[in-house]
Amino acid sequence: MTNSVLALGIFTGRILKVDPLSGDVEILTARTGARPDGIVVVGGSVYWTTMGVPITRAELGSGEAAEDYSRHNGGLHALAVDAPADGTPRDIVATGAITTGKQLTSDGTWLYWGDREGCRVTRVRLDGSDLTDLVVNGGRGILDQCVGVAVDPTDGYLYWSQKGPAKGGQGRILRAPLTLAPGESPARRSGIEVLWDGLPEPIDLELCDGYLYWTDRGAAPAGNSLNRAPIPASGCPGTPPEILADGFREAIGLAIDHTAGWIHVSDLAGTLRHVPLPGGPAAGKEPRTHSLGEALTGLAVLSNAPLRLKTVK
Repeated sequence: MTNSVLALGIFTGRILKVDPLSGDVEILTARTGARPDGIVVVGGSVYWTTMGVPITRAELGSGEAAEDYSRHNGGLHALAVDAPADGTPRDIVATGAITTGKQLTSDGTWLYWGDREGCRVTRVRLDGSDLTDLVVNGGRGILDQCVGVAVDPTDGYLYWSQKGPAKGGQGRILRAPLTLAPGESPARRSGIEVLWDGLPEPIDLELCDGYLYWTDRGAAPAGNSLNRAPIPASGCPGTPPEILADGFREAIGLAIDHTAGWIHVSDLAGTLRHVPLPGGPAAGKEPRTHSLGEALTGLAVLSNAPLRLKTVK
């Protein structure tokens, strides 16, 4: 039985369940809320963030560049994996308590996410209690916006990306202890390390077997790519990344199926690409690509889940 991939449709508000072998797609729910972005599966529930409804400001340009997400109307929501497609999601963090919810991850006890326009990284328990900021930036505008998140609970580290301007070549990936030192606050904390700087536009992150993997939606040749690099030792900068795949059209979502040995990557053109995980069971196999016909953001692996809903593709 093949592990399924859950993919978020940013404009349709759908969670799509995809068979990575056949490309068959089914709808888990079409009720995510406005502009879903980050997704994770914990136990029998799927959790996701929403960015909220943007304000269109013509003076900013056209298309995505004109969308202002600075209003506080993002949220964090959940639904049982086996809920009916018309089931009602529950709020973990109510809409409005987050500015712009981005990538979401979990250590099994906490949910962690980047809040882009909120310029922070936040966590909450699975039941919605103990909402806590871990990092709060301020003073540099778009350079302070947090997007991707990854957590290493064993060594006690939080990783996050700050993408910088679109195609701007000012993206960074940072690391800090999960636990603040006594007397410190999320806005004034020590121990923050800049591991990579000057990246095209890093987005989602994932840790796997001593490596950090990330998507980058910046300009080619280094951008619109899937990257990895060894996790640096404490106090050391990261080494130049290895590009595992490129040619994406606004690469966003990232999910690694450790069991099957595939890395799943989505982009805003609606492509879901499956890339062999180096050293994994699928190493040496050819990548696979499926077009889902709608702009995609976050991804998650749903282990050994049978396809059971109405097929739409």
